Amino acid sequence: MSDFAGMQDLLQDFLVEAEDLLSGVDNKLVELERNPEDRALLNEVFRGFHTIKGGAGFLGAQELVTLCHLTENLFDKLRNGELHLSAALMDVILEATAAVREMFGYLERSVQPPPADPQLLERLRLAIAGKLEQGGETPASNMTQTNAQQPNASEPDWEALHAAVTGSGAASPKTPVGSGGSGAPPSKEAKGQADEDEGRAAVPVATARRSVVPLGRKEPMQRETAIRVDTARLDQVLNLAGEIGLTKNRLTALRSDILSGKTDPDTLHALDVAVNQLDLLVSDLQNAVMKTRMQPIGRLFQKYPRIARDLARQLGKEVELVIEGEETEIDKTMIEDLSDPLIHLIRNAVDHGIEMPDERIAVGKPPQGTVTLAAKQEGDHIVIIVADDGRGMDPEKIRAKAVEKGLITPEEANGLDERQSLNLIFLPGFSMADRVSDVSGRGVGTDVVRTNITKLNGTIDVRSEVGRGTTFIINLPLTLAILPVLLVRLGEQPFAVPLSMVREILPIHLEEVREVGGRATLFVRGEVLPILPLANLLNWTLERAPAYGVLMQMAEFSFILGIDTFAGREDAVIKSLEDFRPKGVAGVTILSNGQIVLILDMKELFETGTGTKGVSKASLEAKKAFAPA
Repeated sequence: MSDFAGMQDLLQDFLVEAEDLLSGVDNKLVELERNPEDRALLNEVFRGFHTIKGGAGFLGAQELVTLCHLTENLFDKLRNGELHLSAALMDVILEATAAVREMFGYLERSVQPPPADPQLLERLRLAIAGKLEQGGETPASNMTQTNAQQPNASEPDWEALHAAVTGSGAASPKTPVGSGGSGAPPSKEAKGQADEDEGRAAVPVATARRSVVPLGRKEPMQRETAIRVDTARLDQVLNLAGEIGLTKNRLTALRSDILSGKTDPDTLHALDVAVNQLDLLVSDLQNAVMKTRMQPIGRLFQKYPRIARDLARQLGKEVELVIEGEETEIDKTMIEDLSDPLIHLIRNAVDHGIEMPDERIAVGKPPQGTVTLAAKQEGDHIVIIVADDGRGMDPEKIRAKAVEKGLITPEEANGLDERQSLNLIFLPGFSMADRVSDVSGRGVGTDVVRTNITKLNGTIDVRSEVGRGTTFIINLPLTLAILPVLLVRLGEQPFAVPLSMVREILPIHLEEVREVGGRATLFVRGEVLPILPLANLLNWTLERAPAYGVLMQMAEFSFILGIDTFAGREDAVIKSLEDFRPKGVAGVTILSNGQIVLILDMKELFETGTGTKGVSKASLEAKKAFAPA
């Protein structure tokens, strides 16, 4: 039986509020480290921890209360001026907040958390007594001494850091949660696996020392089903539902009149007015309901300052994470799926983008690097930017490495411009493994990031300038419930392709088709683009040459999708195929005429039907189609 039988509602309410409070505490602690004399900030931190302790006491989570009480006493000493904030004290405080988050992981599984690490409790008591520097080592000092003995000390313990701050996995047995990484660095293979795992979320679990889950195994995360909604938005939904009810009654009355033979102009005009009113009300209701799913992205952003701070401290760097646009709203389901991709991008920016302080000073930069995390709404899209002012990436080196690894051919590399070359880092298997170049490690795991963004019907692009920094730009739809699509046709069969990937539509004339490297291609404003007939990607018989082409942009690749004709733009309401989903199909939608249309997953179709190395196969089929009879 659960340790919290009969208290599930109270437990869930506590966890939702406490997680927000703890993330706020982490952010304020990072800010407090930069402004140690800010008493108002320290009071806010104290109140946040006091609230968490009160909720834990009400639930009877005694071990969590004990840990919170000791940490609260330390905050109280700092508030009263009996102690002064130092790097050693901050390390212990942040280790305590990581341990609190670890205990939340047990509470999420309705299990009473075990006692905190005795060494952590002892360090807290020493800190309260003002004897920490004399009597206890901080995690940072442990890390420094250990790293000094390691040949590859620049490699932090990724999994421990991720688990400590987000509670998303089991840390290394040598690394207590939040300790700053006292174990040996992982091997390249282990690090690569950790990068791959970043695309997969997991529930918070404890360190191996106290874990109820075997080390190395991750439980699937239970997606949060609750959502906080402003009551004003619910009132709007209720009012619209009432208006729709009145309009329905009016339509019912008009229907009875018409069935009884009353078809005079006044009755028909009243019917027209009622139908138009219902159309407007339903549209308003759809918008209002979608707004109830929207949440400020700041709830996602608030955990990243702590991640950037801990990683920078491990690496011996000075990094400030600047957050902008926290009030921007985004679909709640997308917030959950964005968590790991953004962690990866921020981690890479701190580790591989920002230089060491002495390197920055040598090239005329301030010793402190800046990583910017920003969000804004542009039309019906959300734009998220992760930028750093670090060393940047060299397109020439990226192209050369992609050719060396066999990901693209030398001929393909020669045809890539700077933007396309930078986007090669998203190819599966790409990495700058020599760790000597200016882009060391930038590509490791970025294919996972792109895959996760693509699942959200979004796109990710990269801009970089050597010596000036790198910017990742993520474009996402406002909601996953509605997807703008372009309707295309093969014969009489319509298909829908995501409009976000479409650059333009152009006619294909036989005399303009050229063979380049054994491929059927079209020359479009300085670009030589392969023609890939949709029929070939679907494994249909290509009966005739495509009459039109849709210029598609997929990260580093552009190509022309050959179709028979197109039928315009639609805002598709996506219906998922739960039990049966053919490859290359993202879902279905229903048109206004009642016809069911498949929504194509262009990335999966491209990779399954041709593969990035097999583009020439479909192009060869296109060449045959365009050949004279």
